[in-house]
Amino acid sequence: MDEIARYNIARWGALADANSPLTRPDLDLDPSSARAFLDPEGLLGEISGTDVLCLASGGGRQSVAFALLGAHVTVADLSEAQLARDRAAAAHYGVSVEIVQADMRDLSLFPAQTFDIVYHPYALNFVPEVGTVFGEIARVLRPGGHYALQCANPFVIGMGTQDWNGAGYTLRHPYIDGAEITCADEPWVYDRTMLDGAPIAAPREYRHSLGSLINGLTGHGFLLMHVSEFKDMYPDAHAAPGTWQHLTAYAPPWLVFWSMYRPDILGRPADHGD
Repeated sequence: MDEIARYNIARWGALADANSPLTRPDLDLDPSSARAFLDPEGLLGEISGTDVLCLASGGGRQSVAFALLGAHVTVADLSEAQLARDRAAAAHYGVSVEIVQADMRDLSLFPAQTFDIVYHPYALNFVPEVGTVFGEIARVLRPGGHYALQCANPFVIGMGTQDWNGAGYTLRHPYIDGAEITCADEPWVYDRTMLDGAPIAAPREYRHSLGSLINGLTGHGFLLMHVSEFKDMYPDAHAAPGTWQHLTAYAPPWLVFWSMYRPDILGRPADHGD
């Protein structure tokens, strides 16, 4: 385990202790709302009976949603605190979820071609480069399988509500692939009154350029199906400037890439390695 993994484990443990919204499971799902939450674009097809890996997805949201739709679900995450939320959520719904502690950069505990779907919510930007992660996903995904990736919009990563300058939001970080970016958590990320001591360590993230993301996906055999701006936290251009709702209306913070693993089309052999 390297220093990056240790940092992320400590931070997510602290966020879980503070009951951050990022760590809370959704305990009010049914099959209809689970489907709308997981697949708003209607791209995944039939989910019942599929083998799904929820990657770096601890927190008890995606795993139980897939289980409610009849999938065989494995959730893998570095943080034991986050995985504990999956255990609690699975017990709440009475569903079965396999839970493993693992780094997204090393999925060697899974045999090749184990999964039909890899669902990867926001986590990729916590590691410096994408190639290793995409290679691991290509190995464990069956040809024809789906990969859903949520990540930072590389053009605005690091921009926050504090960057409102009276006329717009100021870009402060140069557009450098792999650059480490550290900035303060937004106020909604956790309630500061929940802390007994010092504030939680700031997120340590890395910019992945649009070229690195798209070329990394296609270079590992992923055929892009759809790209969307992830509209969360209710963007509102009429909200007060300097609020999260106002910021996200002008600078969408997240992107979602929907792809299919088709190395045959892209001229790459399927990865059968162990």
